[in-house]
Amino acid sequence: MWKAFSRILLRNKLIFTSAILLLTVFMGYETYKMELSYEFAKILPEDDSTFIEYQNFKKKFGEDGSVMVIGFEDKDFFKLEKFNDWYKLNTELKRIKGVKDVLSLPLVYKLIKNDSLQKFDIKQLVTSPLTSQLQVDSLKTEFHNLPFYEDLIYNKETGAQLAAITFNKKDLDSKRRLEMVKEIQALGTAFSQKHNLSIHYSGMPYIRSQLMAKVSKEMTLFLTLAVLVTAIILWMFFRSLTIVLYSLVVVIIGVIWSIGIMELFGYKITVLSGLIAPLIMVIGLPNCIFLINKYQSEFVKHGNKIKAIARSVETIGITLFLANVTTAIGFAVLYFTKSSMLVEFGIVSSISVMATYFITLVLIPIILSTLPPPSNKITQHQDGKRIRKILDAIDNLVQNKRKAIYITTLIISLIAAFGMKFIDMNGFVVDDLPSKDPVYSDLHFFEDNFKGVLPFEIAIDTKKRKGVFENNARAVYKIKRLQKMMEEYPIFSKPLSIVEGLKFTYQAYEGGEAKYYKLPTIDDLKNLREFSSTLNGQNNKLANFIDTANQVTRISYQVKDIGSKKIKVLMEELKPKIDSIFDPQDYKVSLTGHCLVFLKSNDYLLSNLIESLVIEIVLIAIVGIALFRSVRIIVLSKLPCLIPLLITAGVMGFLDIRFKPSTILIFSIAFGISSDGTIYFLTKYRQELKKGAKSASAAISAAIQDTGLSMVYTSIILFCGFAIFSASSFGGTVALGVLVSLTLLMSMFTNLILLPSILLSIHSKTISKEITESSLIEIDEDEDEG
Repeated sequence: MWKAFSRILLRNKLIFTSAILLLTVFMGYETYKMELSYEFAKILPEDDSTFIEYQNFKKKFGEDGSVMVIGFEDKDFFKLEKFNDWYKLNTELKRIKGVKDVLSLPLVYKLIKNDSLQKFDIKQLVTSPLTSQLQVDSLKTEFHNLPFYEDLIYNKETGAQLAAITFNKKDLDSKRRLEMVKEIQALGTAFSQKHNLSIHYSGMPYIRSQLMAKVSKEMTLFLTLAVLVTAIILWMFFRSLTIVLYSLVVVIIGVIWSIGIMELFGYKITVLSGLIAPLIMVIGLPNCIFLINKYQSEFVKHGNKIKAIARSVETIGITLFLANVTTAIGFAVLYFTKSSMLVEFGIVSSISVMATYFITLVLIPIILSTLPPPSNKITQHQDGKRIRKILDAIDNLVQNKRKAIYITTLIISLIAAFGMKFIDMNGFVVDDLPSKDPVYSDLHFFEDNFKGVLPFEIAIDTKKRKGVFENNARAVYKIKRLQKMMEEYPIFSKPLSIVEGLKFTYQAYEGGEAKYYKLPTIDDLKNLREFSSTLNGQNNKLANFIDTANQVTRISYQVKDIGSKKIKVLMEELKPKIDSIFDPQDYKVSLTGHCLVFLKSNDYLLSNLIESLVIEIVLIAIVGIALFRSVRIIVLSKLPCLIPLLITAGVMGFLDIRFKPSTILIFSIAFGISSDGTIYFLTKYRQELKKGAKSASAAISAAIQDTGLSMVYTSIILFCGFAIFSASSFGGTVALGVLVSLTLLMSMFTNLILLPSILLSIHSKTISKEITESSLIEIDEDEDEG
């Protein structure tokens, strides 16, 4: 098969080249259409109960994560010029395209009882700039007489002020989001500079926009670093500018295809998929190295360029195919997580890996055929005296010190297993950002002054129409009890609910004094509802806290980012307390919101990525069994791939690197790539046995010498390639890069030392026969495979 392919390829170079170039132009056109995703990452599958509850909540009450906040701390806020500037800023915020509403001190409302019309009039406290300090002082007194807003948009103790900006969903989920945030920041900066104040920004729209802005910048940064690092390493290996240039061109074509594939599937760039392009750059280059190395080694033997190209395709083509299949499986198994974000990442990455392999297998031989034969200067790295000495030492170790290898491996593995005990499985909404990042520090400002900005919702379904106010508004008074119970937990902000709305309305009903900001008695509540139609009016700011059937109502909190572990414990503690207030037979109470969906997503990813890793191991083992016909060989050969993962997990435990979505991806990616080295070695070992090696020991020595050079080159490329992610401002991406680099470095040693040791230890005539009878890897008996 591979002989036929090499003949067809070399006889039809123009056709293959034209096809690749035309497809690249098409993919390049698709690349220009790519957009960033500004929507909240969809991690939970659509049939997950938490996801379903959240979607039902949004259908009834709208998006809960559409509020951005801007705030500052100033105990001398109520000064004429400063107050008027804040009023001007907030009115300008309302004029920004895409802004639905703004709630802040200058723009707050109060209710005024209209006895003649038996209704409430809604009045905005400030409708134009104030003209005197006396007016400001009067407004301050009036404002502090409205307890509804205390700890919601201002903190009386610290002097902190807050403006809550609600966006239209259409603009929020588009690139208009970044423009809106920039406009808001420009207004905030001007205000802060004039009055020498520190302005803080937060809220899910802001956090998301800042993350995606960083993703956009880092995608370019990683691609640039990948090109520079791989170019430098290629030059160090081959000492040929020509080889460096055409290798980079081939891999860059693969990168263009990967982005085009993403667009063809209709996907957008997320925090995760933004890594695909540099990943393909790094993963695709070893294909070039193996083909070029094999071509040069063949040419050195006989000096026939075309024969050397054909032999490199025939022998390395299948090896690279198997290696890329295992890498693609490492990404493809993410499909089984059922998480749309990971499914997209897995599908595009796996297809891109195979596409880049195909591009390399076609273009590298064609390019080599058009270039002059390699000179002695270019091929002298094949001697690799230093590396050859290292490989000789490894061979000696494998042949004579296997017991020491096993004992050392066992000790390291036990230490790593001990380290795993310290791994912390905990996730935070902004834990990928460094503690000095403005997004992180601003979030803490709002946590300190307003108990946080992460949405936490409680939906209460009375299971019957008009059930909220039925039976003397029993549900309303139960909500009051629930809110009282929630006050025991300092992580929750002041709630917004129908209870707070009724307290606000009752205060106005009784003339506006602050002492009447309380839930009315049953009789007063009846009078209040008969008097007022405001609760159902279009202009009521609290109308979205109860559905039109008066059956379902909500309590909205903001919560601190306390991490998935603490929030899980808290939910387990809250559930029985809530059930003691709302009998599950009569009410359905759902805890939901952006905060809980994120934290549930974190736990879901951890469990499902572990499951996908198990599937990956099984699939790659099945591929190996089908190729090499020896269950014992394949099962034992997985140890060199699994032990580096164990060591990495131990390092995570000792260095207190938490398990989270970004770091657990390490194991799936690294296992697939490290399996490549196993494939390379087993394939060469099999070829040596099939050619009639005098002994297993001789076959092992030949395999170490032949594959060792390329495996070392490839490992260095992969190590340095993944290390570029340490330049990220996201902690998870840094951990991904460093830990994958570490894992792949460890896998190089295990594949070159532990794997051949295992093969020698279990070798027998039966296994030899099982391996050599495989017909999936074709090779001429008389072929010299140096």
